[in-house]
Amino acid sequence: MMKNLKQMEAVCLNSDPVFDDCEEYEDEEDCSVEEHDDGVHEKDSKKESPQPTIGLEFGSFDEAYDFYNRYGKEQGFGIRVSNSWFRSKRKERYRAKLSCSSAGFKKKSGANHPRPETRTGCPAMLVIKLADSKRWRIVEVELQHNHPVSPEVRRFYKSHKKMILADKKQQESIPITEVHTIKLYRTSIDAACNGLQKIKDKDSRFPVDTSKHLELKEGDANALYNYFCRMKLTNPNFFYLLDLDDQGCLRNVFWADARSRAAFNYFSDAVAIDTTSLRNKYVLPLISFVGVNNHGQPVLLGCGFLGHESVEYFIWMFKSWHTSMLGRHPQVIVTDQSKPLQIAVSKVFPQARHCYCLSYIMQRVPEKLGGLDGYESIKMQLYKAVYDSLKITEFESSWGQMISQHGLKDNKWLQSLYEDREKWVPVYLKDISFMGIIPITENESLNAYFDGYVHKHTSFKEFVDKYDLAMQRKHMKEAMADMESRSLSFELKTNCNFEVKLSKIFTKEIFKKFQAEVEGIYSCFNTRQVNINGPIMTFVVKERVESEGSEVEVKLFEVLYETTQAEIRCICSLFNFKGYLCRHALNVLNYNGVEEIPSQYILPRWDKDYKRKFPVDSGLCHIDVNNPVELYNILHKHVMQVVEEGVQSEEHYKAVLQEVEALLSRFSLEDNNLVSL
Repeated sequence: MMKNLKQMEAVCLNSDPVFDDCEEYEDEEDCSVEEHDDGVHEKDSKKESPQPTIGLEFGSFDEAYDFYNRYGKEQGFGIRVSNSWFRSKRKERYRAKLSCSSAGFKKKSGANHPRPETRTGCPAMLVIKLADSKRWRIVEVELQHNHPVSPEVRRFYKSHKKMILADKKQQESIPITEVHTIKLYRTSIDAACNGLQKIKDKDSRFPVDTSKHLELKEGDANALYNYFCRMKLTNPNFFYLLDLDDQGCLRNVFWADARSRAAFNYFSDAVAIDTTSLRNKYVLPLISFVGVNNHGQPVLLGCGFLGHESVEYFIWMFKSWHTSMLGRHPQVIVTDQSKPLQIAVSKVFPQARHCYCLSYIMQRVPEKLGGLDGYESIKMQLYKAVYDSLKITEFESSWGQMISQHGLKDNKWLQSLYEDREKWVPVYLKDISFMGIIPITENESLNAYFDGYVHKHTSFKEFVDKYDLAMQRKHMKEAMADMESRSLSFELKTNCNFEVKLSKIFTKEIFKKFQAEVEGIYSCFNTRQVNINGPIMTFVVKERVESEGSEVEVKLFEVLYETTQAEIRCICSLFNFKGYLCRHALNVLNYNGVEEIPSQYILPRWDKDYKRKFPVDSGLCHIDVNNPVELYNILHKHVMQVVEEGVQSEEHYKAVLQEVEALLSRFSLEDNNLVSL
């Protein structure tokens, strides 16, 4: 596994390389302008070079230099190596700054007739760094010049002269093709696709197993490449990782954008790992990490493509996600019933409670049991044991009766379910806080996060094309829920103070669910105290519950109430499953004359202003000012709160925008003053 981890490649805009002790090295070139005929390269110049972006990689320093030189020629400026950093012992260059030829100013000359100053102190540049022993990566970019540049001006710099001479020789032997362009501007994705193609092109007498690689078809690689490049430019906290094998073939991909990484700060307590595409054998091996926001909506915390369903590959994916979230981990993880998943979760997240999703299992009942005699009866008894059992003894009794009555002792699927019962049957999970991430009733189900956007034959390219649309719609839905929760007053259906209090706190959707529990108080009756042990009182609450058809069944619910700490717990454990008190607990509070819900049962995560109120630990005295990742994350948390305030009204929006623009203007003025010194 360590070998695979060494091959993980991370690209994140809020990171910066750590510098070794080095000495600065000047590599100034004479950048005088020369007239030159460009007839040789005119044909190739019609195809523009890609724009320099952070994260682009090259096979050598020369390739990086040629890339920027060609870009400069097309834009109308020359370049030079303005700084280089070398390792002091080996004199090996590991970092360099390529600048516009007008960068800086010439040193003062003591000559009687010095040459006129042609430089302007231009800031345009890019910084490249040796990522490993072979690849160079762009880590800083500035595209703006402080002087006119134009590709229409037919004059060339010395940096271009070298390129033109090389092109003349290349034209005689190897034509310039798209393949060379890909090679020149390759990233890890290109290398991965090329590596897979090389393996496929090898002698068929020595077949190579490609079943553990991502099967990228025509157009898929470019779609991924373009998406990641675009995100690096437009999404300042975008993060991705690629997993390559020894031949350079792509095995796994993971990414998380700024919204996903911010959402993890708020909603990482319970996370579902959505493997719908893997379970259903889709062409697209998509895996998604999903949380629940303060509206009860699913929220994406990261996603990726898995090359093979093995423990090793799942571990890589989980460690990638863990890295993107800066080493933090969820309290609860919910997955399907998969042994490789179980092993991988236990290794990467040993502190988290790992459970199986009930709806995933129950969806397989027709497939696994549909062919058995007495299927309908088996299904009814199975559902009764799983959904209706309030005590472990009830489940054990119902399950045993089903097995013996239908002769299912040798059914391997049911055997495996029973062995894992403590991971998926609700009666065994009452001490876990799920925050609504799993369904607990027959009428509930957990849909795939990208349901409606991914089908059995969706390709990588098609998914990447749809991804932005899917995320935009989901973000819009969340924004609308935010606005409705803050601006609308909710209709009250009872005179109960519980309802009045939480109507001012909870988001609309969570309040509606809680409101149903308040209304349900009136279906409870004959509440009576059956035991007392010091400050702990035990009550039994009867409730009329509709069963199949129109029949009404009376069920008994045991509720414990501790008076000194105002702690209350019902045997149905709705609070742990959903995050708000059930009707039985509310009934007991009301029975004891308690008019206010104890504060520990009003979870801040359901607050309509949760993200605005989310505590930001600035920790200014502990900040490493030389660590841009740490600085970024602290600032990002503060700025997100400002954004949340800014969308509350037009007045807030204008005020925030005015302050932000003033701050940016101030920074710009300070930078200009530094340049002029």
